[in-house]
Amino acid sequence: MKKRNIIIIVSVSVFLAAVVAVFAFLNAGNLNEKKMLEEEAIILVKSADRLLGSIDMQAIESMGPIDFNANLDTSDSEAEEHQYSGVLLNDLFKSLKINIEDYQTLTAKAIDGYIVAYDSSEVADEGNIYIAIKRDGKPLGSKSSGGNGPYQIIVKKDAFSQRWCKFVIELELK
Repeated sequence: MKKRNIIIIVSVSVFLAAVVAVFAFLNAGNLNEKKMLEEEAIILVKSADRLLGSIDMQAIESMGPIDFNANLDTSDSEAEEHQYSGVLLNDLFKSLKINIEDYQTLTAKAIDGYIVAYDSSEVADEGNIYIAIKRDGKPLGSKSSGGNGPYQIIVKKDAFSQRWCKFVIELELK
């Protein structure tokens, strides 16, 4: 191999390693916050980087979670109906004195980096989008414990479960 090619390969490798190191450093603070949100089972509600409120398990329990059925359809299994317990996402916003109709979209963010967006009309649609805390009578559990929660967004009108979001830690209104 020519000396020039070796220099190019080494230079590119060093550059890529530096980029990875910078992103790891920038994300380190985020990891601590995410871990705290998971451990304390808190969901932050934000708009334009402004904190509008937070939700914890006690707040959801005080709202009186209801049981509802939804089909879980994953890429590696057939659709199965499960009973979930949770509250309507729109009711949760109302408890925080937030009118979903003042916004166009809601973005749900998960601890693992997954992000899904919902139109505000979907959130306002009665009986459509829930924040679940239990499946088949059992708590969802955290990601670190092998669960799907402690919170999972369930979209009942999503026949293939493609827009569900497990491990929810943040809701951003835009």
